[in-house]
Amino acid sequence: MMADTETVEAKPDKQPKSVRVVLLALMITMMLAMLDNMIVGTAMPTIVGELGGLEHLSWVVTAYTLATAAATPVWGKLGDMFGRKTTFMTSIVIFLIGSALSGMAQNMGELIGFRAVQGLGAGGLMVGVMAIIGDLIPPRERGKYQGMMAGVMAIAMIGGPLVGGTITDNWGWRWAFYINLPLGVVALGLISAVLHLPKKRSKAGIDYLGVVLLTVGITAIVLVTTWGGSEYSWTSARIMELIGIGVAALIGFVFWQTKAAEPVVPLHIFRSRNFTLMSVIGFITGFVMFGATLYLPLYQQSVQGASATNSGLLLLPMLGAMLVTSMVAGRVTTNTGRYKIFPIVGSALMIVGLYLLSTMGTGTSRFTSGVFMAVVGLGMGCLMQVTMLVAQNSVEMKDMGVASSSTTLFRTLGSSFGVAIMGALFNNRVQHVMAERAGSVGAKITEKSASLDAKSLAKLPAVAREAYQHAVSAGTHWAFLLGSVVAVVALVAAVFVKEVALRGAGPKPEGRDEGAPVQPPVVEAV
Repeated sequence: MMADTETVEAKPDKQPKSVRVVLLALMITMMLAMLDNMIVGTAMPTIVGELGGLEHLSWVVTAYTLATAAATPVWGKLGDMFGRKTTFMTSIVIFLIGSALSGMAQNMGELIGFRAVQGLGAGGLMVGVMAIIGDLIPPRERGKYQGMMAGVMAIAMIGGPLVGGTITDNWGWRWAFYINLPLGVVALGLISAVLHLPKKRSKAGIDYLGVVLLTVGITAIVLVTTWGGSEYSWTSARIMELIGIGVAALIGFVFWQTKAAEPVVPLHIFRSRNFTLMSVIGFITGFVMFGATLYLPLYQQSVQGASATNSGLLLLPMLGAMLVTSMVAGRVTTNTGRYKIFPIVGSALMIVGLYLLSTMGTGTSRFTSGVFMAVVGLGMGCLMQVTMLVAQNSVEMKDMGVASSSTTLFRTLGSSFGVAIMGALFNNRVQHVMAERAGSVGAKITEKSASLDAKSLAKLPAVAREAYQHAVSAGTHWAFLLGSVVAVVALVAAVFVKEVALRGAGPKPEGRDEGAPVQPPVVEAV
């Protein structure tokens, strides 16, 4: 293991240009993973108009999400067992095959099936990017590249709707999927030619039972958070069945991981206090971030009258602040080797920012809401990449893949719970206020959906439109207030993080103990 570690960590010094080319390919791949849903989401009305099947519309997103979540931990383990490069390139190929097939779909059933194939590949994209960066760049130096990753995320979230709308209007919805192909081929070519990692081949077999149990458990959880309160009542028999199946599968999975020869998720990685705490913080970050990005544009469009066409630009204050803070946090971490301050400050800023967002009403100006969003963005910038950095630094090199995939999975599950729970609270408040202010007419307007598009909103009588604006304001108030309370958990977890020396030398190690190279992997056990 030590030989592999030294070979990988020596790469940045021996081949800096090659490493930069690899990082370019990794950023392209990361862009593919993050842009897809946003581009496709913009194209969905056109897709439904051509293929029909409106009643199955939600499954186009759900199938992709389910496949991605279920495949994420498996890809991480396969990378640890059979080599990062081969596994990563395989996931890209599967993603591109799914993209090509989705673009050729002739009906909604085919599109849903092909989106699931695409999701299987997507599960390995983010995990592969994070794990390969973990192999190539020592944790102490990794902070330099946080700004790149935050920048890609910001570009994807801002540009996704714009790109999706432009592609759909000018080239047709099928190019929302085909656009992945040239980018993916470029990434594959660069990775194949330049990326050189030690080859691995594990003699142990794949833990098939663990894969099945984990897949069933994750699928049940995602379906509960997706269907609960929308397709089915939270107390319905279907939701109760899914909860029972999910709990039973996950308990069985945990038990089996203690017996399996080559477990999908080795439970010993959770003996590290820092890894466990970063998993908790990652879950909370996902919970807050995806809830915020879902309801902020809705508030600004419905209450403040912003245009839906440029909805990605509405998040610019939050994403810009997140980008700047992430770059600063990365530089400070690289120069000093210290990182504990960032989870604490980030969690505190998230609590304050979300509370400020909860105070927005029908008279709040765009400038004021932009300042509130910037506070949340500053907090997220302190957390987004530091959580992965500390999690990877808390395990041995042989577990880098499962550490990356587990952290990614917790963030994904957090986003599912965030959207579901904040969504249930939002819908309840909107329907209650509409019934209170507009009587039976208001209740009927929001009976099927608490979120109205611009066309539906424009058709409402003035009284109903004003009632809806107050309803959305009330709904976002409670959703963001919940987010602020949940973020307290991240702050508590951050306080207990133990600052363990980051592997790899900083730029100015002389004269500072924490800057000295620490070659052996650091594993902190409780």
